[in-house]
Amino acid sequence: MSALFEPIALRSLTVPNRVWLAPMCMYSAAPDGPEQGVATDFHLAHLGARAAGGAGLVMTEATAVRPDGRISPFDLGLWNDRQQEALARIAALITAHGAVPAIQLAHAGRKAATGRPNDGSKPLAAADGGWQPVGASPIAFGEGYPVPDELTTEQIAELVRDFAAAAVRAREAGFRVAEVHGAHGYLIHSFLSPHSNHRTDGYGGSFAGRARFALEVAAAVRAVWPEDLPVFFRVSATDWLDGEPGWTPEETVLLAKELQAVGIDLVDVSSGGNVRNAAIALGPGYQVPFAEQVRTEAGVPVSAVGLIVEPAQAEEVVTAGRADAVMLGRELLRNPYWPLHAARELGAERTWPRQYGYAVGPRG
Repeated sequence: MSALFEPIALRSLTVPNRVWLAPMCMYSAAPDGPEQGVATDFHLAHLGARAAGGAGLVMTEATAVRPDGRISPFDLGLWNDRQQEALARIAALITAHGAVPAIQLAHAGRKAATGRPNDGSKPLAAADGGWQPVGASPIAFGEGYPVPDELTTEQIAELVRDFAAAAVRAREAGFRVAEVHGAHGYLIHSFLSPHSNHRTDGYGGSFAGRARFALEVAAAVRAVWPEDLPVFFRVSATDWLDGEPGWTPEETVLLAKELQAVGIDLVDVSSGGNVRNAAIALGPGYQVPFAEQVRTEAGVPVSAVGLIVEPAQAEEVVTAGRADAVMLGRELLRNPYWPLHAARELGAERTWPRQYGYAVGPRG
């Protein structure tokens, strides 16, 4: 039996395998008007195809908890009924294909209000649909980026409530897993890292201060999420800084322990995103060692992500106990049926959609 295709139990939820779709922005929602932030037929087809393709868990892209929390004007949101209704349709389709519907709740912080990647991902002026970003401290992400407004403690408390309110909507829409996005330089990560957090109040300074916002959001989401269903937290394990203060793997382990204490069930381990032009040591499975370190030293379930492309490679990650599941991104964009082909290669049982049965034979 392939370890990659064994079910995994998280609270009362059983995910049918350990091949999961990573959250990836599609930049395909309407930027304004009544359909602002609303999932479209593209999202329905895109996420439904990955569920039909055999992924055990299918996670939406970063879904903003409020309008100014979007990375771009074209991102998904979950702060009104129309958005909730559209996402409910997607959650139902994912469930119908036997996969677990998951949603990533997010706020972009100082990296908000940028254009789409094919437009250069540049910060947008107000005339072009942009808005003033906010952050842990008034420190711009990089040259050409606006200086964010430093959040007050009252605004921080409001944001915690926004995350909880979005989680309630996600629950009502039929999602079975909620993930808090605390990675890639977005709002929560900007609080965690001393590179971007220069505050002198209770949300800055020491590890405890910098981790406070992350833990408050995690606890608030956990409090409104069903007790029998899991909550994940995505973290960047390192800022990839050498010789200057930044977020580190050692602090990631400490955070993972604190997250587990407030009820987080799995840490989704990525890296980077908080420093422009950081020197990242790219290579096959380059982030897996970070996931392994968190799993070993914090004793919490983890998922690994980052240039995992071959079935044997993914199998080794799980079999060796380096992670409990793998998140696939680009590879599942290239081939939504990767899990079904991987199952065949690894000798695991696979179930193609019944509608495709006549096209799937011994070589299928």
